[in-house]
Amino acid sequence: MFKVFRLAAIFLLMVQTSGWSQTLPSPKEHFGFNIGDDYQLATYTQTEAYFKKLATSDRTKMVDIGLTEEGRHQFMLIVSSPENIKKLDRYKEISQKLARAEGLTEEQARAMSMEGKAIVWIDGGLHATETVGTHQLIETAWQLVSRKDPETLRILDNVVILMTHANPDGQEIVSNWYMREPKPEKRSLENLPRLYQKYVGHDNNRDFFIMNMKESQNIGRQLFVEWIPQIMYNHHQRGPAGSVLAGPPYRDPFNYVFDPLMITGIDALGAAMINRLNAENKPGFTRLGGSVFSTWYNGGLRTTTHFHNMIGLLTEIIGNPTPETVPLVPQRLIPNGNTPFPVTPQKWHFKQSIDYSLSLNYATLDYAARHRDELLYNIYKMGKNSIDRGTSDYWTLSPKRAEAITQAYQADLRKAKPDSAGRTGAAASESASGNPRGGGIPVKYFDAVLKDPQLRDPRGFIIPASQTDMATAVKFVNALIKTGIQIQQATAEFTVAGKKYPAGSYVVKTDQAFRPHVIDMFEPQDHPNDFPYPGGPPIRPYDAAGWTLAYQMNVQFDRILDAFDGPFKKLPYGELQSPTGHLDPASGAGYVLNARANNAFIAVNDLLKSGVEVYRLPSGVTGKANVESGSFFIPSSAKAKTALEKSSKDLGLDVISIAKRPAGALVKVSPMRIALWDTYGGSMPSGWVRWVMEQYHFPISLIYAQDIDAGDLRKKYDVIVFVTRAIPGLGNAGVGSRGEGEGFQGREPKAEELPAEYRPWLGKITADKSIPQLKKFLEAGGNVVTIGSSTNLAYHLGLPVKNALIEMTNSGQERPLPAEKYYIPGSILRVTLDSTQQATWGMPTQTDVYFDASPVFKLAPDAIAKGTVKPLAWFSTNKPLRSGWAWGQTYLQDGVAAFMAPVGSGKLFAFGPEITFRAQAQGTFKLLFNQLYTNSVAQ
Repeated sequence: MFKVFRLAAIFLLMVQTSGWSQTLPSPKEHFGFNIGDDYQLATYTQTEAYFKKLATSDRTKMVDIGLTEEGRHQFMLIVSSPENIKKLDRYKEISQKLARAEGLTEEQARAMSMEGKAIVWIDGGLHATETVGTHQLIETAWQLVSRKDPETLRILDNVVILMTHANPDGQEIVSNWYMREPKPEKRSLENLPRLYQKYVGHDNNRDFFIMNMKESQNIGRQLFVEWIPQIMYNHHQRGPAGSVLAGPPYRDPFNYVFDPLMITGIDALGAAMINRLNAENKPGFTRLGGSVFSTWYNGGLRTTTHFHNMIGLLTEIIGNPTPETVPLVPQRLIPNGNTPFPVTPQKWHFKQSIDYSLSLNYATLDYAARHRDELLYNIYKMGKNSIDRGTSDYWTLSPKRAEAITQAYQADLRKAKPDSAGRTGAAASESASGNPRGGGIPVKYFDAVLKDPQLRDPRGFIIPASQTDMATAVKFVNALIKTGIQIQQATAEFTVAGKKYPAGSYVVKTDQAFRPHVIDMFEPQDHPNDFPYPGGPPIRPYDAAGWTLAYQMNVQFDRILDAFDGPFKKLPYGELQSPTGHLDPASGAGYVLNARANNAFIAVNDLLKSGVEVYRLPSGVTGKANVESGSFFIPSSAKAKTALEKSSKDLGLDVISIAKRPAGALVKVSPMRIALWDTYGGSMPSGWVRWVMEQYHFPISLIYAQDIDAGDLRKKYDVIVFVTRAIPGLGNAGVGSRGEGEGFQGREPKAEELPAEYRPWLGKITADKSIPQLKKFLEAGGNVVTIGSSTNLAYHLGLPVKNALIEMTNSGQERPLPAEKYYIPGSILRVTLDSTQQATWGMPTQTDVYFDASPVFKLAPDAIAKGTVKPLAWFSTNKPLRSGWAWGQTYLQDGVAAFMAPVGSGKLFAFGPEITFRAQAQGTFKLLFNQLYTNSVAQ
């Protein structure tokens, strides 16, 4: 009897601890519906509860990876076999060591590849309105935890799966919005009142090389510091019309810093995915030129992994909890290499997209299980290749290098003399240089360009600790650290290439596994001139064409060509840095903060809030080279000293003491009542600025079109900020749509369709109602700051400025320059500034700006003389491109990029470039910050 009882107890214990599906609820049992049922969405609250139930299985481990911007817990569910779950630390260690490839021999790498398990990341829900993503994650987790078929068991034995929810806040917002309608057939994802990520909405997938958002930081730590998976799979929507989904491989161009193994790795996974769908009779997968997606851009959740030697996968699938129809697109019906198995028009249900996604996940996991050791070894091999390239003379191939070869060859052809046979031009040059039969250019031209010592890739970069805005430089260093880059710091003064650097300087060498990302953050991107045919319109990049973060943040660094060393210590991976400041010990008249430092504005805002007086110095301080025009002066007081001691320590600011009050007039600084435009549905540029304002302690209020139309603005505000796409265009003069600015895209909902709390957000900026109120605001002494296309306000106000990027047609009509002549997608350009103006205080005389088809102005001949317009920034050369793609950039020369114009008693500030772009363009933040104080002359 005792023996029977003991056996029963053992059996009961096995049931409780084995993770058998009988002890776990199915999605239907938990949510009350099957995942993929029409008209049904799960909230994040429900999903979190379900994942916690799945986490009781011995096939899982649930990890809290951090809090979201709205304070929710963000979870990663790790799934593998029970035996692997017990050894996760070891498999993580193997993955890290192979990915970083530091000090491993070939034999050690091979052995670790055989011992380790493939690490595969699968996420969902980053873009919360793309509801397939979150729900396929739920269904896949259930299938992996509950199934016992041979394929699933093989996957669990050979793969560690990191299932990560990418946007908990967004799922809660979107699902609650959809499910609020009690009648299923009336449910809709349309008319979402606000961004589904607290600040940036869809742009949460453009944050992954700087990681400003908390969700990005949580995810980035797992991807680039902790686990470094060999494969990451990023689920999105939606597929091109007439297809079911777009997936790998992707169209050209790919970024030239990539290891070829990464690109061919994507090809291999893409083949596995499409093969599985074809075998399961699931048509509609398009790839390559069948979609717009490429591997050029850095900064996306998927794309940043490419710069870390990971096989980053993206699929964009159709599907919606409300059934839809696959539309008829005749050209998509023809099988070709892009779409071998076209889908035909049909009604499409949510469950079909879930089933496709499950098949795609299993295809990826099955490939990983079958090629486990190969994947582990290949990420080591790519890392080793990067280390080798960083320790030798290496030249990255790129379009400008290829063009340099062609130009050198053609120059020789033009000046070639007749040879002994009397041949001239090309024939003589080719004869003399031994041009190979069958075409091509003599190899000597390759050697002349791609073996030029001055054109080779650097061995590293040095960020001097002596720069005027070291705190921002540390933010840049932290962006690198968050993406898993190895950073070194000097423990003492050192000299490289004849230049002395102080202790505390940061060193980033290129002999590391994630070299592609290092190069990409410091070096300019060289996007090809991408046209479908000569003379045709440009092919738009998937996102930005150039983004070099060191340029955007105005970080001063030296590019070191030759091998170098010094008193450097390696910082632990993932360990963020804090800037160090200094406060002069004694003060006579007061203290000075250099306006070059972005963090100085945080200190000033804190001082003003506490009641301390702050002034600006129009001419700096004589004899103090580091006290430039616009620097802040704080009269000495106990309260000021206490506050500045804290700012110096927390913000990394150098606070200078001065014995005498500066001579001449001072400008007293007072806080402004700041309004920031936003709209129903949310503006991403506005959200980014709101986040920036919070970080720099500027108090703001949001303002909507209805608030502006109601008038009396001057009673409430001192300055109104309009980000891009707020102000409508005005004929050929303007940039952007005519007639109305950005509001809700598509059919704007009627007020009665919405909860009362959202109705005040409706409306758009219009020429007939809004512009007259803004003019009254300006005339009454208010200031308006416009960015990007919202500089259209200058045309509405009749200021003496014109669009510089127009031409005259044969019929005598003005029109914008056609894209065949002029095209600049998101890229970095250099402008010249008048840094003596209050609006540009703290800026250098030249700076890099983020330019995205941005407006450029031409001033009326007498505008400057009459004082009706003051140029703040302009293009002083015909080649301002620094990073990206600028077709026809010569049209920019002498064009005005930014100006100030008095309107009545107020001022309009117009900044054509995106001076706050995605909170990355920190080198131009001051162009906004300077306009957010009331300045009055004081003795």
